[in-house]
Amino acid sequence: MKKAPLWWFAVVVWAVVLWNLSANPMLPSGPSFPMKDKVLHCTYFGMGAACFLLALFGGGAAQPKKSHLWLGGFFFTGIIGALDEFHQTFTPGRSGNDPWDWLADVTGGLIAAWIVGRILQRITEDPGSRHFA
Repeated sequence: MKKAPLWWFAVVVWAVVLWNLSANPMLPSGPSFPMKDKVLHCTYFGMGAACFLLALFGGGAAQPKKSHLWLGGFFFTGIIGALDEFHQTFTPGRSGNDPWDWLADVTGGLIAAWIVGRILQRITEDPGSRHFA
């Protein structure tokens, strides 16, 4: 049974939360640590890219090409990250258009591509455990 619609739903929820976070002039700060903003960008965009890649490739019987995973993660986070940075320029109290935030977004997408590739590789090696797609 394919679960791609569930992953697409997760992508939509992720995007709605991202839009709301970007439209919020004051975000809760929580504990502080060096490079916190970049770590949060990388993590959040990595989660979105993982959902996107699982929606695209998780239902297939064969392992997708690594280049497709890398390109999917890069383009998803690159485009959405750029739009997010642009969106933040219209939010009072936010700066937006930060190339380092965008780089952190894309880094999260590439890390997600590697992780999803490993997950899908294990699943295609053991077809009886296809519970991710």
